[in-house]
Amino acid sequence: MISLTLAEVAAAVGGRLPGGAAGTVTGAVTVDSRTAAPGDLFVALPGERVDGHDFLPAAAAAGAVAALATRPDPALPCVLVDDPVAALGRLAHAVHGRLAAGGLRTLAITGSAGKTSTKDLLGQVLATAGPTVSPPGSYNNDIGLPLTVLAADPATRSLVLEMGARGRGHIARLCEVARPGTGIVLNVGSAHLGEFGSADAIAEAKGELVAALPAGGTAVLNADDPRVLAMAARTAARVVTTGRGPEADVRAADVTLDEGGRARFTLTAAGRSLPVALRVVGEHQVANALAAAAGALATGMTPEAVATALSAATPRSRWRMEVTRRPDGVTVVNDAYNANPESMRAALAALGGLPARRRVAVLGGMAELGPAATGEHTRLGADAVAAGVDLVIAVGPDAVGIAEGAAAAGAREGEGVAAVPDRAAARRLLTEVLVPGDVVLVKASRAHGLELLAMDLLGGDPAGAGPRDAGAGA
Repeated sequence: MISLTLAEVAAAVGGRLPGGAAGTVTGAVTVDSRTAAPGDLFVALPGERVDGHDFLPAAAAAGAVAALATRPDPALPCVLVDDPVAALGRLAHAVHGRLAAGGLRTLAITGSAGKTSTKDLLGQVLATAGPTVSPPGSYNNDIGLPLTVLAADPATRSLVLEMGARGRGHIARLCEVARPGTGIVLNVGSAHLGEFGSADAIAEAKGELVAALPAGGTAVLNADDPRVLAMAARTAARVVTTGRGPEADVRAADVTLDEGGRARFTLTAAGRSLPVALRVVGEHQVANALAAAAGALATGMTPEAVATALSAATPRSRWRMEVTRRPDGVTVVNDAYNANPESMRAALAALGGLPARRRVAVLGGMAELGPAATGEHTRLGADAVAAGVDLVIAVGPDAVGIAEGAAAAGAREGEGVAAVPDRAAARRLLTEVLVPGDVVLVKASRAHGLELLAMDLLGGDPAGAGPRDAGAGA
């Protein structure tokens, strides 16, 4: 972050500085006292189980210079505000304004699926052209996005933001914190359908990103998704389309998968056709790579530089198509960060592209689908069978429909499909049935915690591991 005096922080957030405390924030902004370091600003967030104010002494002991808080504390100078989350957004807005005036380029990504994977690809591509801020994980809400902005400093050339939403107006609010010059919309799917009510409502919310772009900006739209392509009418910015079809401005042709399920294709853009060999798993990553390519091209990178950087980009965020081969020859694919119908089908297709003696899909429930939940889970079971999965294991009561769908599609109970009550039962079953050469995919909505099962299969420490994402939205 740029250095700010406490008086400047107070002015930016509309807060009070009791006693006129002096000091300068020279480090980072953090919401976790365990990561606080000398010179940092600690934000005391309220929570359902813990209150950040209880950790002010710990932040002070770690060297934090001050805190954003709702009440004073003798341990640490506090800039007092009514709402620390809103104040965090106002601070990010002020800092972003200064950095943008100095030439910072801001790119934002939204979509029902693939936001974090695309953000990781784009961040790595842009980093080859200059200092770039694009943190791992899903920092895409009212806490995570400001923290991303505040990680930038005067040396930062490009800032990549991920924007999620759980309702209309959420993305518009994030754009007020940091107005992007380039906005990328990946897709409109079923994530949080129960909250939005319809796919059209989801499209309305996602389109808030391109509506916020300046006339001199760039809207990157997926031409393979009709609802996304229709967003062209909502922006004053230049529109660049991506996709597989010949009409797309940035497109992929001759897509193939290598022996590890990684896509190779010809990237066509700006009159050039160049080979790309991705290092991330799954054919669905082609769409993410095209979006990243278009975003990078909008900053002035050449097609040649983009193709080279895409081919060098590696997986960055945890629990998203992490492919690990155990010493005994069993391969575990941990894609358990989150799930919706579209991302489930993409993961199943990726599983089908991996060489295996037998393909096993361990699937949990998909949350927030509303009235569509029963049908979507049943359909997923059938989709798994159609994708060539040899054994479908449905975990938990919310996933019973998956087992029923697989059985209806011809999977034999016990041999081709099984329903188990919880992670422990799934672990016991997998211990019994997995043999060398098997590939097992683990995926569910985050609430079901199947990433712990995947880590346990790999001999990790599920109790103490995992990224501390600053929240996530659709």
